[in-house]
Order: sequence, then structure tokens, then C-alpha cells
Amino acid sequence: MNNLKEWGFSSNWLSNSKGEYWVIGQTILSIAFILLPVFPVINLPIEFQWLGMISCGVIAVLLGLGGLLKLGKNLTPLPHPKDDSSLVTGGVYAWVRHPIYSSVIFLALSFAIWQMSLSHALGTLIFLLDLFKNKEIWQANRHPAFTGWILDILNP
Repeated sequence: MNNLKEWGFSSNWLSNSKGEYWVIGQTILSIAFILLPVFPVINLPIEFQWLGMISCGVIAVLLGLGGLLKLGKNLTPLPHPKDDSSLVTGGVYAWVRHPIYSSVIFLALSFAIWQMSLSHALGTLIFLLDLFKNKEIWQANRHPAFTGWILDILNP
């Protein structure tokens, strides 16, 4: 239980004040993504298919590891930042505002390219919308200096 508090979970997690339900929802989405049926859309030459899949996979690994390593004590599976967190702007965060979420998107895209599947391409789009939906608003509330692309769209 103490580890959960260190990760930012509240003792009253049923209130969803830190986005605990989003973690459950993202887990369900991840399982559903894997179980989606494959609906092939086009047949690319295998070289292009492998190039796209490997490129997206490498980007996913680099973003994910870079984000995990740079966050340090700020790391939490919750979309709401930890109460004692600081805004990370160095390393991979200098280029990408949400490298771990972006890693998940690139990993899903890599899988969609490997399968050449329309259902998985649409699943990747759902991941994109779900992962970023509340994260930027919570970040901006916690760290006033935070800017992100969704906030830029909502507040031009």
C-alpha cells in the first residue's frame, strides 16, 4: 500500500481524484487492442512494412526509456502529477511533452503496421485520444509553466 502512495495514488482512490479510473481504462484498452481482429487494408512490399514497423518500434523504445529515466521520482502511472512533483523539461522532455504516452502510441502504430490492420490503426487513434485527454489539463493545473499541444488547440 505504501508503494501505491509513493506512486501518487490517494487513499480514497474510488474518488478518482488523481485519475485512477483512467489507469483501469487504459489497461482495458490495451488488452482490447491486442485482441482486436486483424482487418488487412493494403499489401505493402515486405521491406516497407518491416521498415515502418522497426522505425516505429525503435522510436517507441527510445521515447519510453528516455521518459522513464528522466522522470525519476516524478514517475506515476496516474495521469495526475504527484503532489510533490516538479515539471521535467530536460532530456527527451525537451522535444516531446509526453514521451511515455507517445511511446505507447508508436508501439501501437508499429503493431498496426506489422499486421497492416485497419482495426489496429483505428485502435492507435483511440489510444492517442484517450492517453492525452485529461493529462495536459492536470499538468497545466499542477505546473502553470506547462504547455502542450492539446492545450494549444483548446486555447489558441
